[in-house]
Amino acid sequence: MTVLLRCSRELPPEASFDAWFAVTGTNPALDPGCRLADVGLRLENAFLAIRDDWWSVAKTFGRSRNGDLVHAFSCAPIGSDFGLALAWARLVADLAEDRRAILVVCDDPWLFRHLMRLGNVAAGKPPPLWPAILKGWVRGYLARGALALRLAWTAWRLGPTRRYRGTGETAILVYGHPQSRPDGTDAYFGSLMKDLPTVARLLHTDCPLEGTESFESDRRTASLHAWGSPWFALRLAFVRWRPGSDARHGPYGRLLSRVAALEGQGGSHAMNRWFDHCVGRWLADRRPGSLAWPWENLPWERLLVRRAHGLGIPTVGYQHADVGPQQYNMGPQSNWDGLASLPDRLLLNGPAYRAQLIRWGFPEERLAIGGAFRVPAVEGTSYDPTGPVFVALSGAQAIARQMIEAVEASRGDGRLFLIKNHPMYPIDFEETDDMRRWDRPLGETAGLSAVLFATGLSGLEGLLAGVPTFRLLLDDRVGIDTMPENCTAIPVTASTLRAALDQRPEPPQVQWSDLFSRVDLEVWRGHLSHTRATRPNALG
Repeated sequence: MTVLLRCSRELPPEASFDAWFAVTGTNPALDPGCRLADVGLRLENAFLAIRDDWWSVAKTFGRSRNGDLVHAFSCAPIGSDFGLALAWARLVADLAEDRRAILVVCDDPWLFRHLMRLGNVAAGKPPPLWPAILKGWVRGYLARGALALRLAWTAWRLGPTRRYRGTGETAILVYGHPQSRPDGTDAYFGSLMKDLPTVARLLHTDCPLEGTESFESDRRTASLHAWGSPWFALRLAFVRWRPGSDARHGPYGRLLSRVAALEGQGGSHAMNRWFDHCVGRWLADRRPGSLAWPWENLPWERLLVRRAHGLGIPTVGYQHADVGPQQYNMGPQSNWDGLASLPDRLLLNGPAYRAQLIRWGFPEERLAIGGAFRVPAVEGTSYDPTGPVFVALSGAQAIARQMIEAVEASRGDGRLFLIKNHPMYPIDFEETDDMRRWDRPLGETAGLSAVLFATGLSGLEGLLAGVPTFRLLLDDRVGIDTMPENCTAIPVTASTLRAALDQRPEPPQVQWSDLFSRVDLEVWRGHLSHTRATRPNALG
């Protein structure tokens, strides 16, 4: 049968199709009872199937001018929805072979034009394209202009601090995090600065001027902004990626134009270029003996590695967070220059993801286990079949709001939900008697009947706590499966969550020591004590 492709303002009669679904957040006025079943699961399978395609696109276009700034070319599912667009296309192509007539509703002008080129797709009139392009162009210059002014002011204010802040033989580069403190405690590296007095801390350019004020008393902590030139910052208003002719006229031309428009309407490209400028000046000025950071293989990290290797400075990435089968940015195949922009050493928080990283192409000789700073050892169980449900909201606000909606649809029978915001990206929601805000982390909350998550490390923490853990599947995006091999959360949707909670599944049996390791200070000391003469730049 044929897939009917329409935008929401031009819907066909309901008698002309057997089922429908919408992509990219479109909310058509159609009978919800006719909605295609299991869209979330189908989308997830399609997302798994497009991995190699995304890697191939990243390697091809990541080397283009300013391509190293583009989140889509790092294959980071949280930073870019290019992979999601590929998955929608794969799903539509699969449904074109279905015996039923399926209506696909799409209001995204670029994705619509990509889908209409697929086989067995009968498309209506596409949504207008030029208004979206013009809107993005104007928003982009306004956003980058405002960012440029803010960064210029920040660099001017902090410039004098670089003379006496952040001194040390080695350095850790970290995001600005509310749980980091001036006494040396760090949200990503724990007490490493206390244990190794020669280590300095450098705050990433994501930390604004006001975020540095809490570190005023710590002379070993400095902001990267301090090494930036205000005059360079003003030029950032014009930094963006433009697809060349080969990109526009290739098989993914519409989707790559979409990347340029959507990422270009914000300040992410300019922010990555600002980081590259600041970190390059800092490296040339301070020449640390080695440099470590929380590694996720994002665009700024690849820029950092290239800068450091150009100066012969050893680099140590720390796999601080989960990886899982859908964090495609962690695969070296997403790096256009292959192993050259990977850290010289990658210290893992435990054995959980080691085999996966090797299978994806990370050189085994570059891997070592440094231990888990961020995931405390769990002993015993927090399970109570009559206790509340712990809801760990995603850092992606659109996903967090869908989690709230799923909870609201699952209320009743006296069940209590404890809802914990992401520490860096909180959202507002209305509290009720059975939906309460919760500030304590999962590991400090006993007597739980279940854990609900969609992204992040909380799902794994739920399994380690011995609590039945549910992963929310979303009908309009992929929540990113980050579980290691042999660890599985129970997949649910907003409509099936309540029934799944009522079933009270058996608590999981997952041992902390099978996935994580205690911090080995000698490993850290050994890897951070490399000198420029001993940097293992011959690896790979």
